[in-house]
Amino acid sequence: MNAVIDQIKGHRSIRKYLNKEVPEDLLEQVLLAGTMASSSGNMQAYSIIVTKDQRIKEELMEAHFHQPMVKEAPVLVTFCADFRRMRKWLELSDAPMNFDNMMSFMIASIDATLVSQNVALAAESAGLGICYMGTTLASCDQVGKILDCPEFVVPVVGFSLGYPDEAPAERKRLPMKTLVHHEKFKDYQSSDILEAYSEREILGWKRYMEVEELREQVESSGVKNLAQIYTKLKYTRESHIGYSKTIQNYLMESGFLSSSRDFVESLS
Repeated sequence: MNAVIDQIKGHRSIRKYLNKEVPEDLLEQVLLAGTMASSSGNMQAYSIIVTKDQRIKEELMEAHFHQPMVKEAPVLVTFCADFRRMRKWLELSDAPMNFDNMMSFMIASIDATLVSQNVALAAESAGLGICYMGTTLASCDQVGKILDCPEFVVPVVGFSLGYPDEAPAERKRLPMKTLVHHEKFKDYQSSDILEAYSEREILGWKRYMEVEELREQVESSGVKNLAQIYTKLKYTRESHIGYSKTIQNYLMESGFLSSSRDFVESLS
């Protein structure tokens, strides 16, 4: 259809990188493209932390679950929800010190995520590769401590960045008719769900069985299908409750929930 759409359709998560530095001028252009993303009230309630120092990347390994790309990629980019800068401006302008609540954190998180996707698209258009890391939010307290994030600055999304040293196969997405609702939400019938996930059941299971370590984990656990892999091995209830508490506690420490005690107590 056009070059932009073709590029987006060609996205692959890159976990292996060439031992090649990303030129500083290219990196600056990619980040500049990120800052042109939409932003609530044009407040730009985010900060971008670019990490190249090998020592710091190695410190981040545990927080990012020891993923090799954390230290092997030439660049790590962490996008933070940031109302610290805005609040400092408010203070200097004798304005009310707002933005210390859950809604403000959500606004800043959305801002940061929109910027991250702009950066990702710009990077891929220049021949670079990226891989998003959900561990940024799951370990936001550890990542924040290592990156010296102060009050009202919370890491929410991040990715590795560099020149690809692999060409992964395409991973199929769910059918459009499953994802797109016209005019209003149309709830799913059982037949819709089975049809939508039929291909993923086959390809997803095959993907796990082709990796020896994953296959052994699946076989030893006794899981019987892809849905059970997701909920018994990969994204367990216990792990998500643990991450939820980590985020909740860190938001308290960071100041975002200082005026939302009732909300926090309702989660307990």
